[in-house]
Amino acid sequence: MSPVVLDGGDRRCVLLLIELRKLTTTLAGGAVVHLIATDPAAPIDLPAWCHLTGHEYLGPVDGHDRPAYGVRVSAAATATRADRPWHRSDV
Repeated sequence: MSPVVLDGGDRRCVLLLIELRKLTTTLAGGAVVHLIATDPAAPIDLPAWCHLTGHEYLGPVDGHDRPAYGVRVSAAATATRADRPWHRSDV
């Protein structure tokens, strides 16, 4: 199965996480997302978000012309708020 590519361009991580959260809710467990992100906070924020939600952070991935990071979608992910995906939805 090929990874789903989400091109975050030069958007800040806050917006990237909102987009990534939306995308992961449409994918089956086990799907892999390659998030292209030039924000220098991405390699810090993505692992933290994955830890919060239960998705698996796969680290930097090759094959893109800009920095990209892999995330494996978990079918049992913790739900987060649509407008603030760094907050669990049950809080």
